Amino acid sequence: MPVPHIRHARLDDDEALGRLDRATWSPLHSVQPRPEPPYGPFFTERSVPRDHLVAELAGTVVGYLTLGCPTPLASNAHVRQIQGLAVAEEARGAGVGRVLLRAAREEARRQGARRLTLRVLGHNTPARRLYESEGFAVEGVLPEEFFVGGAYVDDVFMGMFL
Repeated sequence: MPVPHIRHARLDDDEALGRLDRATWSPLHSVQPRPEPPYGPFFTERSVPRDHLVAELAGTVVGYLTLGCPTPLASNAHVRQIQGLAVAEEARGAGVGRVLLRAAREEARRQGARRLTLRVLGHNTPARRLYESEGFAVEGVLPEEFFVGGAYVDDVFMGMFL
């Protein structure tokens, strides 16, 4: 499979990203209930196109990564946080997630960040392996922070210096 093209999201990506987000929903990574109709817009006041990197293969959106600030505090402005990552089922295993993570690292640097962090559910072994292979390290764990799919699940904080 070819290397995906990574770009910033545009307003006209709203529908495609919303579909991808719903199609990739899983209790493996989400603490929210499964989305049900009527579906709202993907972009919101708090999550605008500039906060998203989009992966395309042959002009089709196959993944996205949301990059934001963990807090609105000036004292925390040197940190960026990955706040969402999704890859279409048909594109999994083709390096799309890895390319998005590398693009996020570069975008965070471009924005002047010194650190990049994320949170991942403890039982999401594939994501944790990917993050570790890209240089993220576990920096903290909130044991049994969420109750998902009938089980208590850890919230794992991971980070890296840029």
